[in-house]
Amino acid sequence: MSHLELIIPFGIPPANLAKDLLKEMHTPALLRLIACAGKAQVQSADDFSRALSYEYWLADGFPPKENANSPSSAWNRMQSHGLTPEAGHWFILQPVHIHIARDHLVLTDQRRLNISEAESHPLFEQAKASCEEMGLQLLFGDAQTWFLRADDWADLQTATVDAACGHNIDIWMPKGEFERPWRKLQNEIQMQWFTHDINAQREVRGAKVINSVWISGGAQSLNPDLKQVSLAGDYTQHLSQSQAANQQIPVLLSNLCEAAINNDWALWLDNMHELEKNWFSPLLAGLQNKQITGLKLNFSDAHRIASFDLTPWSLRKFWVKPSLHHLFSIS
Repeated sequence: MSHLELIIPFGIPPANLAKDLLKEMHTPALLRLIACAGKAQVQSADDFSRALSYEYWLADGFPPKENANSPSSAWNRMQSHGLTPEAGHWFILQPVHIHIARDHLVLTDQRRLNISEAESHPLFEQAKASCEEMGLQLLFGDAQTWFLRADDWADLQTATVDAACGHNIDIWMPKGEFERPWRKLQNEIQMQWFTHDINAQREVRGAKVINSVWISGGAQSLNPDLKQVSLAGDYTQHLSQSQAANQQIPVLLSNLCEAAINNDWALWLDNMHELEKNWFSPLLAGLQNKQITGLKLNFSDAHRIASFDLTPWSLRKFWVKPSLHHLFSIS
């Protein structure tokens, strides 16, 4: 292995929590890596961008252009689910829960809905019937991911589900000439699901109902700019996969996403400690023994990416005190 690049979404904590989180972190390897790397290169996107910073990065589009749409990913996602798209404009359609806050609607993190295949299929079939009534096609990917063909909606501006999650959804609702047909479809599905047995059963056991759908990722074809990434659970697994494939691809460490999106900072700390054990400590050792000759660590929050570059020579800064200052004080 020579050069390795990682993207760690939500590795940049909120400024108002950084001091408290730092007190509870036990990550000596990460402290040394960040201190030896020095000041980060920081790039930013608009606060109301239609995708998270790392989502644009994965589509080779960060920082995004002004008024950028959510990354064109539907065809690629379909292919990853073993589907061969027919020619046309496809979107990702996801079953979600939207709840009423004091004066607005908020999208719940889909990860915490725990939608099973047994629940998803009946809801999908009902949504499919509503789509077909409007001349649209709907395909099943998995319990949380479906695909909608709507050729006339190609110019629809959409936001990814994670970008909209936890916020007033008015800002991230689809915009464009065909937003009204989309809302008509969304409303029809919502009404059909309101009395569905699946949701009645979820309510009985205290689970959030599946009461709406979210659209994003419209694409006319495969997007060649979407990065192929490794999802290896730890450094050793990634190393063996890379050697087998005889190539290096970026590593996506999404461990912190759920915790940060849901403001669950105790879970964030637990997952950061897992990253220390499974990644940062082995990466530090890899630089020390020159198994790794170049390392780029990309940490993000919703709208920024901070990049740190290291080589074995970086670790010769013996006078540098281990610290997360360059990561936790990004402004």
